[in-house]
Amino acid sequence: MSAPTAFDVALFGEAMLLLVADRPGPLEDATGFHKRTAGAETNVAIGLSRLGLKVGWASRLGTDSMGRSLIASMKAEGIDCSHVICDASQRTGFMLKGRVTDGSDPPVEYHRKGSAASQMGPADVNEAWLCAARHLHATGVFAAISDTSLQTALKCMDVMRAAGRTISFDPNLRPTLWSSTDTMRHWLNELAARADWVLPGIEEGLLLTGESTPEGIARFYRERGAKLVVVKLGAAGAYYDSDTAGTGRVKGFPVAKVIDTVGAGDGFAAGVVSALLEGCSVPDAVRRGAWIGARAPFSLPKTSAMSSLAPLVTRCCSVKVATEFTRLMSLTIRLTLLRSPTAACSVPSRSIATARAAALPSSVVSPAPSWPTHGSSFFFAIWPERNTSLPVCTNGR
Repeated sequence: MSAPTAFDVALFGEAMLLLVADRPGPLEDATGFHKRTAGAETNVAIGLSRLGLKVGWASRLGTDSMGRSLIASMKAEGIDCSHVICDASQRTGFMLKGRVTDGSDPPVEYHRKGSAASQMGPADVNEAWLCAARHLHATGVFAAISDTSLQTALKCMDVMRAAGRTISFDPNLRPTLWSSTDTMRHWLNELAARADWVLPGIEEGLLLTGESTPEGIARFYRERGAKLVVVKLGAAGAYYDSDTAGTGRVKGFPVAKVIDTVGAGDGFAAGVVSALLEGCSVPDAVRRGAWIGARAPFSLPKTSAMSSLAPLVTRCCSVKVATEFTRLMSLTIRLTLLRSPTAACSVPSRSIATARAAALPSSVVSPAPSWPTHGSSFFFAIWPERNTSLPVCTNGR
């Protein structure tokens, strides 16, 4: 029997300060930047915390202004940072990101080589703290930043497996961080073989497995021990292969206009992991992931965005709650546009009970919400109140 747990999800990974250009075009032409938090693991950590889970994050930061800003942002999200080491002898990594408006890949410059997080090693893993979580979420990014971080990632997964905890793994390919494609393929597949839930994209799967179909990619990882493989298919949704739910597909959610796809995969992971930890069925968990992932590149259309939400709301809620949720979201969108016309939109989802409790009180919509100025670079920062919910876990009901 597993020991009792103190929180839901643990993550190890690098947080970087993200400077986003204030206008489209080459980075060298930008005259101003907006400060945000970046990092695959921190994006997922923020998403899971916003969805109501207790989250712990371990890392290394410098004591410079960037490090102070990052740890303050993570703490403000309610994330346990008790095992983040702040070292005055090391520096915090940062990155520059261009602004795009057409859905293309934005220009990005990383300044992370030799960063504090890249100095993490197996000795930084506090096994008692790690095993206080019931789940570990890992990505291929942290493993790629240095040889010692790779060994740290392997140890974290081995410790959690030995403790009987569940593990999810998102390959999150960063080819430029690896010495070769073959090295990347070998180690990412080694990490995936230690995970219960593997979440590759279709293109990642092709590169890592040599399989060209979602069925083939899923079979590759299932044969190596994964209990669930979810292959992300972009606009087409996702394919899953599970030892409890068999195989199936979940349709994608329409996006009126793609602005910037960065963060979509992290949103997908937060949705799937949160739903599975809540006890949702595999199809519902994948549906939640697809819905949240679709909000990352979402540009608010001229018409209401509510049409795509209606099936999810009405399947789980009374008409009264669905109507109130629509009203709340309409207000949220208006407030968001007033604050930032380019803000992306997401709705955290928790449970039917929370939705019914949160959807009706006037305190949720009045007075105007206090908008966070910190946090993730994609879509979690615009939701006005923690745990205001869109339930998508139906378990067949």
